Amino acid sequence: MAMAMARGVILSTPSLTATTSSLLASFSKTPPKSFKLSLSSHLLHHHQPCSLPIITCSFSVSSSAAQCSIDLSNYRECFSTRMAMAGLKPHHSIALGVSGGPDSMALCVLTAGWKTAGANAVNTDSGGFIDGLLAIIVDHGLRAESKDEANIVCHRVSKMGIRCKIANCDWSSGKPKQGQLQEAARDMRYQSFQKVCAENQIGVLLVAHHADDQAELFILRLSRNSGVLGLAGMPFTSQIFPMRTHSHDKVQSNCGILLVRPLLEFSKKDMYKICQGVREDWVEDPTNQSPLFTRNRIRMALNDLSSTAFKSELQGMISACRITRTYIDQVCYSLMSRALVVKDHGYAVIDLMNFCPSKIEDLCLAKFLSVVIQFISQRQKQIRGGALKLLMDYIRTFPCKNSLTAAGCYLCPDPGSRGSRVLVCCSVDCNAPIKLEFFKSCSYGEKEHGVADELGNIIEAEKSCANHVVRDASNIHFLDVNPEFVLIEAKRLNIISDSTYRSVLALQMEEADRFRSKSDVIANSALNSEVESLSTSRKLLQIGQFCYFMDRFILMWKLDRKFDGDSLSDSVVNGMDLGGETRNPCSSSCVIGSNMVLEVRHMVESDWLYLAELSRYPHCKNLPPTQITKKTDPCLQYASASAKRALPLLKCIPVAARRSLPVLVNQQGQLASIPFVNFRCCPCLMVHAEFKPKIPLGGGHSSFL
Repeated sequence: MAMAMARGVILSTPSLTATTSSLLASFSKTPPKSFKLSLSSHLLHHHQPCSLPIITCSFSVSSSAAQCSIDLSNYRECFSTRMAMAGLKPHHSIALGVSGGPDSMALCVLTAGWKTAGANAVNTDSGGFIDGLLAIIVDHGLRAESKDEANIVCHRVSKMGIRCKIANCDWSSGKPKQGQLQEAARDMRYQSFQKVCAENQIGVLLVAHHADDQAELFILRLSRNSGVLGLAGMPFTSQIFPMRTHSHDKVQSNCGILLVRPLLEFSKKDMYKICQGVREDWVEDPTNQSPLFTRNRIRMALNDLSSTAFKSELQGMISACRITRTYIDQVCYSLMSRALVVKDHGYAVIDLMNFCPSKIEDLCLAKFLSVVIQFISQRQKQIRGGALKLLMDYIRTFPCKNSLTAAGCYLCPDPGSRGSRVLVCCSVDCNAPIKLEFFKSCSYGEKEHGVADELGNIIEAEKSCANHVVRDASNIHFLDVNPEFVLIEAKRLNIISDSTYRSVLALQMEEADRFRSKSDVIANSALNSEVESLSTSRKLLQIGQFCYFMDRFILMWKLDRKFDGDSLSDSVVNGMDLGGETRNPCSSSCVIGSNMVLEVRHMVESDWLYLAELSRYPHCKNLPPTQITKKTDPCLQYASASAKRALPLLKCIPVAARRSLPVLVNQQGQLASIPFVNFRCCPCLMVHAEFKPKIPLGGGHSSFL
């Protein structure tokens, strides 16, 4: 049996018997089925009850024709309610993340039924597929049989009237190692989901996480000493944003994808019943049974603690954490609306006069600072631990007189505020490498606007629904509780019983010991080598090429072939012409010259001094010799006029914030442009620049309903 599972087997849809259930329990908690053997594929699918023979070869199983009598009406009604709470209606375009397991197949069953039932039902196209519904099947390519499994799942889902797309993973840097397998596969999976959704103009993705998944995550995070924010688990809805940008139009419509988990109120057993109710097959991934992975060990341990009381109390504690997190989020967003100003040059100002940090609960202040720091630094993960404690102590010092560098950000008193305001900007002194990501220029069409508008309406509908949910203030727990005492507090409040407390504590301690004993030497050495290789390479931007600089600034430059050299103006041109061929009409002494590539870097103090000297032309003395050979050089005249206009704008930006601004220089290191103060060395040089952070303030919309 163990060998069969290791190779990957497939079952079919069952009516259960106690005999078969106990027989399969030894290697899987999935409901058993009877079947007829046929030697063929590597997969394992589920159907009617029968004894399971011991086998040493891979096989396929088909179902018999027995009828199932499971009533799905309650499941369908609950699913429809949850979709309405998410602001979703049947006519919306929706993608489904499908693995072929019982969870995602149940999601397919319920979504297809919701789309095609009732007064708001959608139509099917000529091929029999439901309009506005796409299943995305990700083939990770980590097992020999994964391609066959993906094709089988695609066939099954297609028979349900759902159009399918198989996304193949490209492990260009090599497949992940065993200890990093699940996390790397998850990251790759969501990158694939985002890419397919973007290609098909879909703004909503449903995934099949359920209540048992939440319980596993709770134990996992508890063993990592997470606080109430982490213990709240996965949100009902959240926006996710692509780590990589594929085209300029996708940047402009930077609304991400709305990730919805409509099955969080359902249990794992419910998943099996839904599949059984419509006689739908599913695939079991054998890696889900391996005790090498933390989640698998926790899942098996929780299955051994399967009493109704234990599960109910554990879900009650998770619910209490979610309610508390919702309250904390509301306080955080209130603080942002009245005390935070984000500037177009990529920095923020916190007004300490508009809120009193000393009177705000630790968790609320920590959430506020974590959100701000993540936004300015554009890091994928929020700050926590000792760095967050340092920031909280700093922000509670009023008036603020010192500076602080933490988590990729530099904090200092805002000039002229006498410490009543704090400036938060990206730190360029940390050891993080300069990031430059290139992408294509595409037309920004009406369809992208439509997706963004539809997604905005869905989010507003969900917010309206959430506002009608009445919350009892007495249910706001754990606000003043340290992470290590959350479990004790839950017991004191009678959210969990003593027996549940002891069981959860045992699981927490066991996984915490395993976590502490793990070595991170390999991961750290890999990270260090990556940083070194990135930091030593020059960041060159080709003509007409778009790039993301430090995940926050979009840049592009080109030469305007329509420029008339005889009609120089001393004003700086703000527009940009992206059409037609390019040529270089500049004078021989121009900084651009014949070079067709510019380097992108952060602004340095010498750039400011160069502008000051250039503004004094023709009386300047410290310009490079190549730039002062001709006193009537038109490009130099233009550069001087541009510098005069740029200096007052530059003075309005705090010195600390200037240092994170991008500048363009030629390959000899001479300054060509400071886009955000409209300085250009030549009238032919057209530069497009905008502050467009990948991760929005607050990380996008989320709800823990």
